[in-house]
Amino acid sequence: MAGATSPLWSIAAGEYATESEVIRDGLRVLLARDRAVESWLKDQVGPAYDALADPSRAVTIDQVRARLAAEQRKGS
Repeated sequence: MAGATSPLWSIAAGEYATESEVIRDGLRVLLARDRAVESWLKDQVGPAYDALADPSRAVTIDQVRARLAAEQRKGS
């Protein structure tokens, strides 16, 4: 039984002419997503990690607790 997301449904609906077209389009979407994730990792996650990995930027647990308490008081 073909579901709404099956290649046969897409062909029957006229979105694609063949199953191969459905598969090719799906692969293009997956590759685009993978490129977007790679770009995000390289452009945002990597630099953020590098900045946090700097020991001079480290804070103690007491500093974190104090900051969180101050934020909570400010928000109340």
